[in-house]
Amino acid sequence: MINYTLITGASGGIGYELAKLFAKENHNLVLIARNEKKLAELKTQIQKQYSVNVLLLNKDLIEPEAPVQIFNYLRQQNIRVENLINNAGFGDYGLFHESDRNVQERMLLLNIVALTNLTQLFLSEMVKSGKGKILNLASVAAFMPGPYMSVYYATKAYVLSFSEALASELEGTGVSVTVLCPGPTKTGFEEASSLSDSNLFKIMHVASAKEVAIYGYKAMMKGKKIAIHGILNRILVKLISITPRPLVNYFIRIILGKTKK
Repeated sequence: MINYTLITGASGGIGYELAKLFAKENHNLVLIARNEKKLAELKTQIQKQYSVNVLLLNKDLIEPEAPVQIFNYLRQQNIRVENLINNAGFGDYGLFHESDRNVQERMLLLNIVALTNLTQLFLSEMVKSGKGKILNLASVAAFMPGPYMSVYYATKAYVLSFSEALASELEGTGVSVTVLCPGPTKTGFEEASSLSDSNLFKIMHVASAKEVAIYGYKAMMKGKKIAIHGILNRILVKLISITPRPLVNYFIRIILGKTKK
C-alpha cells in the first residue's frame, strides 16, 4: 500500500497551510473539503512545487456516511493513511437559546462525530502496522466554558479529552495522537462564526494560520500529546486551571462579549 497524509478542511486556514507543509516534506496527500474549487487550486499549487501525489475528495463530513465512504474508497485505491489530520470544524456565536438548532447539530456532527469516526476507522490500521500519527484540532477554548459559544467550546473540550485518552491508550504501539490547541487564529473563522462584533479578535493576539500549522506539524512529528500554540495562550491555560470557575466564566463572557460601539 502507498502511504498518504489525510487532511480534512484542507481548502483554507490551518488545513491549507498543513497541506503545503506536508507536501514540502514529500508526503503524498489526501485532501478533503467541501469547496471543490479551492481544493483544485491548492492541488495545482502543490504539484507545481513538489513531486507528490495529491488526491482530492469533495466531501461534506457532516453526512453520516462520509467517513466510511472515504475509508472504503482509499482502501480500494490501495492507499494507507499514515498521518491523519482532523482539522475540519466550525463555530457559531450568540445566545444559545436564540441559536439555530440545525447549525448547532451540524457543529456537533462535524466537530465531534466525524472526527471520532475518522479516527476510529484509520486508527485500527495504524495500530496493526505499528506506525502512524494523528493530529486533532482543538483550541484553547477546550480548557474553559464559552458563554455565547457554548456548543463550540464544548466540542473542543471533547476533542481535547478524547485525544488525551487515546494518546494514553496508544502508548507503546508506535502510534501517537497530538491535540493542537491554538488561540484566535486568522483563518476566516471569525467571519464564518459571526465573531466580527465580539471582543475576542480585537483584544487577543491573533496568530496566522501558517505559524499555527508549523507549530502543530512539529508537535505532531515529535509525538507531543498536547500542543498549545503561543506563550500567552499557555499562560492563559495555566491561569484558568487555578482560577475559580465562576471567575473564569465571567472573564470569558467579557472576552466573547460584543464590542461596544
